[in-house]
Amino acid sequence: MTIVFRFIGRRTLYFFYHVGRFGSLTWQTIKSLAEIRTYGHLVGEQMMRIGIQSLPIAIYIAAFAGMVTAIQSAENFNQFVPAYLIGFVVEKSVLREIAAVLTALALAGRVGASIAAEIGTMRVTEQIDALETLAFNPVSYLIAPRVIAGTVMFPVLTIFAGFIGVITGWITAISVMNISSEEFWRGARQFADNKDFLLPMAKSILFGMTITLIACYQGFNSTGGAEGVGTAATKAAVASCLMILFLDFLIAALILFKY
Repeated sequence: MTIVFRFIGRRTLYFFYHVGRFGSLTWQTIKSLAEIRTYGHLVGEQMMRIGIQSLPIAIYIAAFAGMVTAIQSAENFNQFVPAYLIGFVVEKSVLREIAAVLTALALAGRVGASIAAEIGTMRVTEQIDALETLAFNPVSYLIAPRVIAGTVMFPVLTIFAGFIGVITGWITAISVMNISSEEFWRGARQFADNKDFLLPMAKSILFGMTITLIACYQGFNSTGGAEGVGTAATKAAVASCLMILFLDFLIAALILFKY
């Protein structure tokens, strides 16, 4: 039992140690936003890398998610409820959940691991130390532009993913199932409300900020050469996925219970 309690105690201290350091880095990032001359010219490049280059992945995921949602809905609804409710299920599922969450989970690997590996390599090769020697603030130069780009571009990717998911769900429904376009869109429009757009936007903003901050933190504090960089990239992807699932529940609960 002593060994168990000792292990739990160590892991608890380890967790709160990193929570404190992560909070400190987040606060430094917020303060560094005032140094726009340092990071301003880098934001566009990061928006391209995080957002535009991730667009094919977001579209691919949303397209198949919309098709699968339509097929599964039609299989169950044909026997019990009107067919036009397929449009309702596709619209609600894709916009409220699939577009934001699946996109973020996929990009946690692509964007999060990439950022962690890039910054981690700079840390272990002492490039970050060189920036500090040259009187550059490494937080404003490396972290701020990535966090801004992630916060701005994740909602954009979510909008594209939601649009593609609904369109592919519609095409699948009218092609494979016995339902017309009019019935599909009647079901989608009849039950649409503001939360269908508020939820994914709130989620995607927090997801983008969280993924980039976690990735930057892991890369910024990586040690141990090439192996340490790989570990940082893995930790960034795993921690981002776990936080996405937690924030997904938290945001949905807060917004749905409030309204």
